[in-house]
Amino acid sequence: MTNDKSGKKMGETSKSYLKELFREVRWGVRKDFTNKYVEKGLAVEDTAIQFYSNVKGWFYSKNEEFYSNEFISGSPDIVSDKIIDIKSSWNAHTFPFKDDALNKDYFAQVQGYMWLTGLKEAVVAFVLIDTPVQLIEDEKRRISWKMGMVSDLNPEYLKACEEIEQNHIFTHVPEPERVVEYEVRYDEEFIERLKNRILECRTYLNTL
Repeated sequence: MTNDKSGKKMGETSKSYLKELFREVRWGVRKDFTNKYVEKGLAVEDTAIQFYSNVKGWFYSKNEEFYSNEFISGSPDIVSDKIIDIKSSWNAHTFPFKDDALNKDYFAQVQGYMWLTGLKEAVVAFVLIDTPVQLIEDEKRRISWKMGMVSDLNPEYLKACEEIEQNHIFTHVPEPERVVEYEVRYDEEFIERLKNRILECRTYLNTL
């Protein structure tokens, strides 16, 4: 949940989310949320865990347990002696470098998972998995529409399709280079702030 610029009050983004949550819980009306990034993540979830296991040289299985407490709930990808959350990058350009900062939402996500499970360490692991053929074909169709439904033999279209495949197929890249990990330790102060924010959100929901 985002704050305003002062860092003290609830931001408009948070309020908008809570209004959608109110509609879903109270009225049973759920806003559709899907995009190509989510679609790929779901499609390659099992493959990504297997790939990560191969690179690390250790067998990891997908966690099937759903955790909850009085504040939050969730289901981590992998639960072992630490939390491991797998993120399948959309393409080569969304795959991070090791010195890039970890997205704050992913940091918050694994903090929540550690809180739920009692574990004190987590890893956010980004992996480069080939994009499923159907999603690649969807991208090619989008390019065709943007070009005005050109012929499949159009040179510019063919070049664009080639670039799409280059950005979504990674079998030529050494496997160890297709994993970037961020280690995260449990932050009690963050969790206390999260608790307070959740209570604030509940108070706001009661005003709707």
